[in-house]
Amino acid sequence: MYARRRHAYFVMMGTCIVLFVLAWGVVRLWSVPAAVGMCLVAMVIPPLAAVVANRRGPDDRWWDDPPPSSRLRSSRGDPHGDPQSDEWWDELDGRKRPR
Repeated sequence: MYARRRHAYFVMMGTCIVLFVLAWGVVRLWSVPAAVGMCLVAMVIPPLAAVVANRRGPDDRWWDDPPPSSRLRSSRGDPHGDPQSDEWWDELDGRKRPR
């Protein structure tokens, strides 16, 4: 999944650079409004590329998700990443964990 997102990101950013270079290197000689339009399109691409590159895939783990094989539960019944993380979250939530 990661390689596919990375590939999409580089294709989108490459398209952005090509649009910008062609707009002011070639197209502006015939039509300045078309060159400005191409730059406006190129301006929208980088944020969309960042969203595509950072999207969470169905197989990606999040920072505190347990691996799929883990069936451990915390005292709250929530899945956890590790016991130390649960202690920190319980402390932040104002809960005392039984020891």
